[in-house]
Amino acid sequence: MASLHINPLFARLESAERVLVTGAGGGFDIYAGLPVALSLFHQGKHVQLANLSFSALEGLPLDSWLAPDVAVITPETALHQAYFPERTLAQWLGLHGYPNTVHAFSRVGVQPLRAAYRALIERYDIDAVVLVDGGTDILMRGDESGLGTPEEDLASVAALAAIDVPERLVVSIGFGIDAYHGVSHGLVLENIAALERDGSFLGAFSVSRTTREGALFVDAVAHAQHHTPDHPSIVNGSIAAAVQGAFGDAQFTSRTRCSELFINPLMTLCFAFELDGVARNCRYLDRIEDTHLIRQVSSAIENFRDEVRQRPPRRIPH
Repeated sequence: MASLHINPLFARLESAERVLVTGAGGGFDIYAGLPVALSLFHQGKHVQLANLSFSALEGLPLDSWLAPDVAVITPETALHQAYFPERTLAQWLGLHGYPNTVHAFSRVGVQPLRAAYRALIERYDIDAVVLVDGGTDILMRGDESGLGTPEEDLASVAALAAIDVPERLVVSIGFGIDAYHGVSHGLVLENIAALERDGSFLGAFSVSRTTREGALFVDAVAHAQHHTPDHPSIVNGSIAAAVQGAFGDAQFTSRTRCSELFINPLMTLCFAFELDGVARNCRYLDRIEDTHLIRQVSSAIENFRDEVRQRPPRRIPH
């Protein structure tokens, strides 16, 4: 049993030497994993970064591909593409003296994504994987009134659930952000409680700007917003605003000008879980097991939801 003063997530990673930190849900999700990844870098771990990508990977040269559906992205990759979060992150990493390679997974179904993960894990002899979601929809079990955008998140969970790695963990940061996609955070809390009873919840900790990692995360998000002005990350922008002490309707991009934001300190919390528990918690994971295309994942989830009785939203008292 761990002591209260020890962070359970990093205690689980203490013996790991080669860690893969990977974004689960596409877009800028890997940025949500930066505080954890940077802490591991600073501990002297060998860290590889990856992200399920929404970037246009199809036109990359053959020598960019480590294996089918996983590309190696550097600061010079596809400079003609304005939107390329993995490249933008690689550029920021290089500016700050970190290894400046980020791997990009194609947006595919579970079977090819698992093969791509396996190739990456074997290439670097990875002994721990931290799958990160910017938001909380990775914690949805499928019978909630609103799921957010779970396709990529749960395809990533399913892909990793069948790969034998000594440590497989899930981190969710950005509590409350998915309310704008229909997620009931009362149900999120209910699901976290179920994971606690299951023994899969490893606790939570806050990303603070008074830490080296928190300050660097804020800088990385600002860099990404500057270099992707037409499509900045709302999720990471919200988290970074919360890390800096913003509250309420703190607008930081024109993309949200028609929405009222609720930036708050809970968005800075990293909730950590065992991946096996998150996989068991998802009631439709077996339905997406044999998928090859992401649209097959979407269809399987829709079919499941047509058959299941949905839990209504749970109000958080105030």
